[in-house]
Amino acid sequence: MRRVALVAALGALAFPANAFAHASLEHTSPSFRQRVETSPASVRLNFDQAVTVLPGAVTVYSAGGTVVSRQARSGADKHFVVTPVRRLSKGPYTVRWHVLSGDGHVVSGVFTFGVRYPAPPPTDAYGASGPTRTEHVVRWAYFLALALLVGGMGFRLLVVRAPLPRAAERRFFVVTGVGAVAVLEVGIAAFLLRAEDALQLPFGRLLYGDLSPIVGGTRFGQAFIAMTLGFALVTALLYLAWLTDRTIFLWPAFLLGLGFASGLSLSGHSAADAGSSWLSELADWIHLSAATLWMGGLVQLVAVVWPAAPELRRTAFLRFSKLASVLVACLVCAGVYLSVLRLPQLSDLWTQGYGHVLLVKLGLVCVALSWGAVHHFVARPALERGDGSILTRLPRSLAGESTIAMAVLLAAAVLVDSKPPPRPAKPTQTLQQTVARYGSPIARPVLRAAR
Repeated sequence: MRRVALVAALGALAFPANAFAHASLEHTSPSFRQRVETSPASVRLNFDQAVTVLPGAVTVYSAGGTVVSRQARSGADKHFVVTPVRRLSKGPYTVRWHVLSGDGHVVSGVFTFGVRYPAPPPTDAYGASGPTRTEHVVRWAYFLALALLVGGMGFRLLVVRAPLPRAAERRFFVVTGVGAVAVLEVGIAAFLLRAEDALQLPFGRLLYGDLSPIVGGTRFGQAFIAMTLGFALVTALLYLAWLTDRTIFLWPAFLLGLGFASGLSLSGHSAADAGSSWLSELADWIHLSAATLWMGGLVQLVAVVWPAAPELRRTAFLRFSKLASVLVACLVCAGVYLSVLRLPQLSDLWTQGYGHVLLVKLGLVCVALSWGAVHHFVARPALERGDGSILTRLPRSLAGESTIAMAVLLAAAVLVDSKPPPRPAKPTQTLQQTVARYGSPIARPVLRAAR
């Protein structure tokens, strides 16, 4: 009897019944983010099983929110849904759809196309409200998790280097382990929030939403997949280092963590906005990496070295102070370059919302740098002279600097989700200006003919 039950269970797993699977969108016409040269007569959706058309099942919006579609209907084949549309002018269009699947669930989705115009990503479709305060907090939590994980491993490998006492080693793996779990979980939460905004669905219906246009059709979705898989590998290497008590596994975990963190730079403003290039992507990654290592090192000093490794306090602080000088230099240089790139005019600092957030961030950075300067120019020389009394006053000061650094990361999270001001259009040179400038004898007859 047990064998029969086992065979039945294996058969159920190997050959799942299609009746219990909800419908999936296979093809659309126009396709996802397709640019068409002529106005389509209808929008067609093809599913992998028969679906029931609901009232308002498919709605096509113009860039301004005007509905340009008529009532959707089932095709001759119930796998198809056809929605006639009016003659479409040049511009981007958003298609929002929801149908009843055979299993009783309502499946929904969104995609975009353009008529003689580039189609926006689904995250910028009509109806998407853009990043919310919740997304700002989640992004901030993601930055903190990266600092705990990647910055913590960097501190362990670049600053401490020597074996830690057992209690300190245990604290190190607890802190970095929390960071590893948070990177994965918070990353998933960030993706779901962005998908929920793009699809404009409550969470219950989002479970049956079609996320393929977001996953495969946006830089954000592609970065999410790569970073989730990458940090799962980093977590596995971190666990292996703890399990075997071999720090050698921390090196590939640390390097992979730094590498996959670049997904944020490759999917953000530095990669997608006007004026972006490989140089802006590199500067953004350097900026992020320096902030991660700086913040993670401060947390390791406060949470690991000071309470559990008192004999390493002096050495760890002096080494981290030297590393922090390099990190701050990278942070400032990359930040200044990105600020100049993203703010076409100096007045944007006080006239644009992006500039306001940047000013707040710059103010917090100045406070953090001043705090760090006290450690570098006051505490460090005292320790080098052998003044051990300062060690008793450093924990609170380091905790204060860590708090300010967390506030900097919060401002950075809001800044990442904010849209930089548009770059002013370059003035076109008129024919009269060309003649006035060059005085070309060939251009003068052309100018007279144009008049």
